[in-house]
Amino acid sequence: MPRPLRLLVCVCLWSSALLAQDLQGIQIHGFATQGFLFSSNNNYLSMKSSQGSLQWTEGAVSLIDSLNDRLRIGIQLHMYQLGDLGGPNVQVDWASGDYKINDHFGFRAGKVKTVTGLFNDSQDVDALFLWILLPQSMYPIDNRSFLLSHLGGEIYGDLPLTTRVGSLLYRGYAGNTNLDLTGGYIKLFADNGLVFTTPPGGRTYGGDLRWVVPWNKLTVGTSVRDQVVDGSAPGGRLHLAPFLILSEYAQVQYKKLYGAVEFRRAPINPVPTFGTVTVPIPLDQRIWYVMGSYQISERLQLGSYYSHYINAAQNTALPNNYAKDWDLSGRWNLNDYFYVKLEEHFLHGTALGYYTSTNPGGLKPRSNILAAKIGFSF
Repeated sequence: MPRPLRLLVCVCLWSSALLAQDLQGIQIHGFATQGFLFSSNNNYLSMKSSQGSLQWTEGAVSLIDSLNDRLRIGIQLHMYQLGDLGGPNVQVDWASGDYKINDHFGFRAGKVKTVTGLFNDSQDVDALFLWILLPQSMYPIDNRSFLLSHLGGEIYGDLPLTTRVGSLLYRGYAGNTNLDLTGGYIKLFADNGLVFTTPPGGRTYGGDLRWVVPWNKLTVGTSVRDQVVDGSAPGGRLHLAPFLILSEYAQVQYKKLYGAVEFRRAPINPVPTFGTVTVPIPLDQRIWYVMGSYQISERLQLGSYYSHYINAAQNTALPNNYAKDWDLSGRWNLNDYFYVKLEEHFLHGTALGYYTSTNPGGLKPRSNILAAKIGFSF
């Protein structure tokens, strides 16, 4: 049996065994997924997708215990293989204590999820979404572990307005985060000769404010994140001066219809040094997407999105400075635990998701990608 499928089976059996036990109020949730990717031209996300690839497997288990009415503790363990990324090591996605003083104020500490935009702090739960791949311009799956959480703390709360107007939800955080040594950013540098053996990282802080109107399920909000990254490797170093990520977003649910839109700007400008040669990389990322879906029946959901990315600091006419992705998706829930997803991507531009080590012959500006996934969640 291939290694990805062995992982999928092991996680399913382990989770079933845990559910059969009396764990005195401890909540146990998790998932296991097996994906398939086939692309018409370039190899995508470090997989040999132009030949069809099953090297896309992940599983996670989370445990949450409510010690009393106000205090909860929890942890999520995660393992994944995405082409050349990930591996056999178990990662801690998040592990924190959460103390809620009242409905208006609480705080968390530990390895805490980082709120940025609509989906950053929930993108680790595949079963929540119709889409196999969220818009990669904002939620890159090959760098999810770096973006998902930080080591530090967060305050949060709910400020009620009126019954008709809704309420304001706020979150503010500060801490430290490191790049994943088995993730995409590290692989990009390794492909260019800068191999890190210890993860670069730095402090981060930010917050999120959103207006929620429950009666028509409307959410409008904004996020801000400030980040610093520094690190040294045997062959050089990396420095990212403080940079700001600004996001504005809205989503609405009306009966069986769902729609969302998000805008983001992130001028990053990394400065890697290879030996004694410093090579600044101008990056002014301008990103937006619009998405929608319709619940055909209790089991079937269809949807689509268009995602648009450009690097405004360089020539946006060149394919390596933009990425445009038109997506068509479908999801079928087999039962309460198993589901399948299928989607087609029409990609134009090569700015995101491609690696020179898995595309030694160069990149073509267009590629169509078929993605499929089967998942188990509980």
